[in-house]
Amino acid sequence: MTNNEYIKQHFPLLSTIDTPADLRRLTLDELPQVCHELRQFMIHELSQNPGHFASSMGAVEIVVALHYVLDTPNDRIVWDVGHQAYAHKILTGRRDLFHMNRKQGGLSGFPNPMESDYDTFIAGHASNSISAALGMSMAAELQHTDRKVVAVIGDASISGGLAFEGLNNASNNKNNLLIILNDNDMSIDRPVGALGKYMTELSTSKGYNNFRYKTYQRLRNRGVIGETGKGIVLRFNNAMKSLLTGQQNIFEGLNIRYFGPFDGHDVKRLVKLLNEVKDMTGPKLLHVHTVKGKGFAPAEADPTTWHAPGKFDEVTGVRAKSRAEYEPLKYQDVFGKTLVELAGRNENIVGITAAMPSGTSMSLMKQAYPARTFDVGISEGHAVTFAGGLAKEGLHPFVAIYSSFLQRAYDHIIHDVSIASLPVTFCIDRAGLVGEDGVTHHGAFDLSYLRCIPGMVIAAPINEHDLRDLMFTSQLSVHHGPFAIRYPRGRGVLVDWHNEMKELPIGKGRCLIDGDAPVAVLSLGHIGNNVSKAVQRVNDSAEKKVAHYDMIYLKPIDEDILSQVASRAKVIITVEDGTASGGLGSAVAEWLTAHACPVRLMRMGLKDEFIDQGTVAQQQQANGIDVDSLVETIKLALNEL
Repeated sequence: MTNNEYIKQHFPLLSTIDTPADLRRLTLDELPQVCHELRQFMIHELSQNPGHFASSMGAVEIVVALHYVLDTPNDRIVWDVGHQAYAHKILTGRRDLFHMNRKQGGLSGFPNPMESDYDTFIAGHASNSISAALGMSMAAELQHTDRKVVAVIGDASISGGLAFEGLNNASNNKNNLLIILNDNDMSIDRPVGALGKYMTELSTSKGYNNFRYKTYQRLRNRGVIGETGKGIVLRFNNAMKSLLTGQQNIFEGLNIRYFGPFDGHDVKRLVKLLNEVKDMTGPKLLHVHTVKGKGFAPAEADPTTWHAPGKFDEVTGVRAKSRAEYEPLKYQDVFGKTLVELAGRNENIVGITAAMPSGTSMSLMKQAYPARTFDVGISEGHAVTFAGGLAKEGLHPFVAIYSSFLQRAYDHIIHDVSIASLPVTFCIDRAGLVGEDGVTHHGAFDLSYLRCIPGMVIAAPINEHDLRDLMFTSQLSVHHGPFAIRYPRGRGVLVDWHNEMKELPIGKGRCLIDGDAPVAVLSLGHIGNNVSKAVQRVNDSAEKKVAHYDMIYLKPIDEDILSQVASRAKVIITVEDGTASGGLGSAVAEWLTAHACPVRLMRMGLKDEFIDQGTVAQQQQANGIDVDSLVETIKLALNEL
């Protein structure tokens, strides 16, 4: 049975929906069945082709209601992060391609405007939806376009600083932005009684809104209220609601009309609510409660594990085993276990992460030393400045953040840590190529954006022992300042990962393979394992042996190695799994130029382009840093001499 035949047989309504226009031809009573089929479709597809599961399962009714009510793509839906947007992709012409989600040449795992007109804004990082949607809404005002704009943001993402900046600005400019708060973990308003619930429901009705406005007009005409203007109307309306319901929330304090909370899984009710609020003027927020993993019991019971569960049995929910005992640990787990070990020796060590305790394995530190571990939420800038404050008072923070997420804290790294030379260890997870998460998640730029910061030590381990040794070195008194350690997503190379930790002298690399050929290869970090294999293959059939140096430190770089190599080799090849511009290759080029060395330099790294989804192996091959490509590069260098 072909994929299309399977879809038609098992999903009778969903198989008829090629665009949201098809969805809008259905009756309101058919929408719950559409939601059911969407969930079953995602369960079937994601059990075989893994992706972000729990969040998208929880947002199905929101997706269906939005596309049913709005005239998309003319009306704009801006997704935050995009973990919740799989149903959106399926309903917008990509159902039959969904089996290629997160695969090379297939669909991106996140909304991407280059993939579809229905994807209005890039959505790989959190907290940007309100700002982007506000820009679109104000553009509609300036262009006199009758276009609805909706931002869909989760309760975790709305804690990010950029989201608050967007909320604050939304109340100060003319716009008709609708924000949907998809709350699947916490309640923003305190629990209230039956009257409060009744007034919350009533607050979306046209009758109640007319009543509020008429009451305001009467009080103003009688001189009870003297101010005029849109702002005072909104403040009066919010004050009236606070009086009647006995509650106030941050959104109303920002003069954003608030409606909710409502059941986010009642699709028919959501359609009614959206129809009632979509034409209201001014910024407004619709708060809905949802359940992560809705419709699949294992995911509902453990949404953290089922955020991205890998392959699983769609009937039983049993997940595929991800590791045999003889396989290496993930780098993140070696980091987490090592941090606990170091914290046991050094009571000044504290751990910080930004909403990724399990993703970085900071959760291990939390279990062992809860009072010394801090999850600050999706607030990377705060995480870094907070670490600076801790370091100023004599503690030693280890800050674990994904490379692509650390970009958001760049000013804080410079201003709040580096200028004062504070001892903060940045443990940069997911450095280099990350595979299926694609363009928004590659750790491509950290080497470049950190190398220019004065006083910053930058290191990368080739294996788990080096990771442990670098973490150990970073908390010694030999360096009083910021210390960055970058390591990749996924497993290391050593089954026996636990070594007796030792200091790795700052700014010193090592020779892994000595050679007498006029070609030498310098590598940095885990990609050095590819280089070692490539050099060994070349040397197996070459008369003279190519040398391979593991630099360990990008900054300060080992000048003794550079001087030695430059005096012996005619060609130097640098290999890194970051952008070739600004990293190891650039550092070596600068040194060679400064010392007037007549040596040819070949820089191998990530190309000057954004890299789409695929496997890490595919991405390495496309960028010429897989083993086979490196063999060809080394041979080419030898043959050209």
